[in-house]
Amino acid sequence: MNTQEIATKKIVECNEIEIHYKRPIFNSHNKVASSEDSERFIRSFIDEKRIDYKEFFWVMLLTNANQIIGISEIAAGNTTGVSINIKEIYQLALLANAPAIIVAHNHPSGKLVPSEADRKLTRKLTDASKLLDITLLDHLILTSEGFVSFSDSNWM
Repeated sequence: MNTQEIATKKIVECNEIEIHYKRPIFNSHNKVASSEDSERFIRSFIDEKRIDYKEFFWVMLLTNANQIIGISEIAAGNTTGVSINIKEIYQLALLANAPAIIVAHNHPSGKLVPSEADRKLTRKLTDASKLLDITLLDHLILTSEGFVSFSDSNWM
């Protein structure tokens, strides 16, 4: 068997990916109606003892009615930043059939001012959202003392 025949055989043997999704019971969802709700639900999910230690990034998956399907920690970084894989955020949203998301990360420094990297990431997430028809509702920055919302601050 030559190299091309082996390559062709391997392609033929490739399995199809299957996605199985069961929607959570509708009445069991918590609803997000404001940035304060988003912050409260994310804080209930995260370990507050780590918020001043290093940066973390989370995504909240929502229904059309802004009910929470789930929250996931996407990445953990160091004291000055966190590296985000945008594909992983939207992969989760697609797998959960979530038409909307809210993202959040913390600033261990305690500063509630978005960095240029934070703003650039939000623009990239907004662009990707438009392509995938998934609404990016907000981007929150959390500290142990408070939070700031990109949406409330008209930064999106």
